[in-house]
Amino acid sequence: MAFLSGLAPLAALPFNSTTVIVEMAPSIPLAVTALAALFSNVAAGPLPKRALTNEGTSLTLLYQNNLNATDDANHVGAILLDEMPFSQAASACAAIGESLISWNTLATHRWDFERQLAYQSFIGKSKPVQRYYIADGVISATQDAGSLQMTTQPTRDIALPVLCSQSSNSNSVYAAATASNKVTVSSGTNTFVGYRNQKSFRFLGIPYVTFPGRFKYSVYPSAPSGVTVDATQYAHQCSQPYQAAGATSEDCLIVNIQTPYIPKAGSTDGLRPVHFWIHGGGFTGGTGNDPGSDGGNLASREDVVTVNINYRLSTLGFLAIPGTALKGNYAVSDMVAALKWTIDNIAAFGGDPTRIVINGESAGAGSTRVLLGSPPAIPLFQGAISMSNLGFGYALGIGYSYANTYSDYLTIEGSYNIAGQQIFSSFGCNQASIDDQIACLETIDPLSIVTAGTVARYVVQDGYYVNTPILDLTGKFGGSVANVDVIFGTTRDDGASFSTYPKTPVTSISQGLQVGLGISAANAQLVIDSGLFPAPNTGDFTKDSFNVTSRIATDLQFRCVDQATVYAGDQTGAFKSAHYYQMDRAYGGYDPNNLGGPAVTPGYPNGNPNLPYYRVHGSDMPNVFGNLGTLRDANDLYTIQLSSGYFAEFIKAGTPNIPSRYLTVRGYDKTSSAVAGTGRWSEVRGKSGPIMLIDYPSTVSPYVDVEQCAWLGYPIDYYLTH
Repeated sequence: MAFLSGLAPLAALPFNSTTVIVEMAPSIPLAVTALAALFSNVAAGPLPKRALTNEGTSLTLLYQNNLNATDDANHVGAILLDEMPFSQAASACAAIGESLISWNTLATHRWDFERQLAYQSFIGKSKPVQRYYIADGVISATQDAGSLQMTTQPTRDIALPVLCSQSSNSNSVYAAATASNKVTVSSGTNTFVGYRNQKSFRFLGIPYVTFPGRFKYSVYPSAPSGVTVDATQYAHQCSQPYQAAGATSEDCLIVNIQTPYIPKAGSTDGLRPVHFWIHGGGFTGGTGNDPGSDGGNLASREDVVTVNINYRLSTLGFLAIPGTALKGNYAVSDMVAALKWTIDNIAAFGGDPTRIVINGESAGAGSTRVLLGSPPAIPLFQGAISMSNLGFGYALGIGYSYANTYSDYLTIEGSYNIAGQQIFSSFGCNQASIDDQIACLETIDPLSIVTAGTVARYVVQDGYYVNTPILDLTGKFGGSVANVDVIFGTTRDDGASFSTYPKTPVTSISQGLQVGLGISAANAQLVIDSGLFPAPNTGDFTKDSFNVTSRIATDLQFRCVDQATVYAGDQTGAFKSAHYYQMDRAYGGYDPNNLGGPAVTPGYPNGNPNLPYYRVHGSDMPNVFGNLGTLRDANDLYTIQLSSGYFAEFIKAGTPNIPSRYLTVRGYDKTSSAVAGTGRWSEVRGKSGPIMLIDYPSTVSPYVDVEQCAWLGYPIDYYLTH
């Protein structure tokens, strides 16, 4: 789940007169992708139409992005082309709808371009001292501050890299592509037409398979070949409730790609790591079109490629019927097919098919967990991130069966008992034969199926995609686990979104616990007597008790299962390495209790994050993607800069520890000082963690609530002892 709030003008931020944001960059990235052209062997003058591709050069979109959307107007970008003679440079820029960039533009934004060109040298794209063609002649740049300068133009027309202007400055995810900013990429026998915006090249709505039909498994490869795909606009979301008429469809199996780099056609030089995003939404909603998970900011800030996918939802994605070919997990087959498409095609879009890290939040985190143990999926990725996965959930008479089903996989029979005949009956599909019932259901409108009172949304043990009842970290069930680097984590108050805030004031902590958790008075007293969950003592029993409610719900549905998973994966060697986090600064999120964010105080019109507030489920999305609309204070910005850097480094290298030289070259000073002050984010090595509490700056901590989890029945070594 992802949520974006409105943009707050920079002037409205509660900064005092001495506060300075030292990095300058964009925020919510939007649809964009550029198309390139040029051949170094083409004579001066207009290039042939076939040059409107990347056949003769790579395309790198340069933009110094500090993730502050309110600051975008103060920055410009450029498009870097490969080496060619000066006589061809102007035509090459014209072929992508641009012109050679001017010295005046570079000088006006000197610091931005010094950092961008220093980074090109850092990654080996250019020499330590590199000259570039621009409109005025030649500039020289190195990795040193203040190095950008005009220089004498070569006396002969040697080949140098070319800097073109970048005039696509819209960042609306729904902005239309124009003739001048489109970019064409070929992969296999297909051609994909995307476009660019201020932050990234953008390809939207690409089918990764042909829709296989209702209750059929995705088959890869099956998408049409030898076609030109219009990838300049979003495709349908998968059928789900609460969407506008016509916005959803069963035929929805697409990928969206945001990339900072388009390689020269046929080249595999300079490919970037791939962030493969699986959206949340309870397996009943969500979309890869969500602007909160748009990868444009991550592409330009951290130089990674993001792939966002759609997968089938609800009954259309999970209906399982014993004794038939309908074994459920159609959605999982979609994810596997999308990974295979990515491996086969992403190099054409600048992504490294040998460095794919899967990531998801909520149901997407549950999907990551599924893929970690899914035999067809295990060879298809090199790392995994699981954000707020649900699981466990039975103690004190509380039965969080909703949470259980994300980490414990039902049998086909178990799923059918919950969501089988109930579904057929709701549509009058009461035929004597199960085959006739299925045939009846296949005639029902998809939107009616996903909005029915009972839906199937359960990952099941189908024997192929899922063949164990849990992620088999100990080998107890004869399963296997992807031996890759992982990060697991939660928000501090994930459970606040899945417990009940009393609608009327309560008169005791016990009463509040009974209402908030749905437990008996006796079990509420057990909580109080344990002394493990002390309530605040503000005199407001409703608020004080909900703090305890939220903590217990977080432990039972999120924290205990995920900490136990990472500990067990480390102890058994199931994971190559394991890191864990807790989000201590978060934004928005899933808030059914209308708890709101921190209180508004003088100087903090968007809420004061230095005051108590709930870090609810789904509020951690900006910490990965950098897509933050409203800034409450300067540390909000610095936190998403730091946090997205942690996750991006993990995507690149399997560790969240960012090299100091990288931060220096990129000019990410605030992140650099925070990393230096906090120290390493160490791997989990035992029952104490350690873990990272992500804020600005972050803090290293032991595992949270280890004693509380043990008291609730879910000790840290749960998977090793059960």
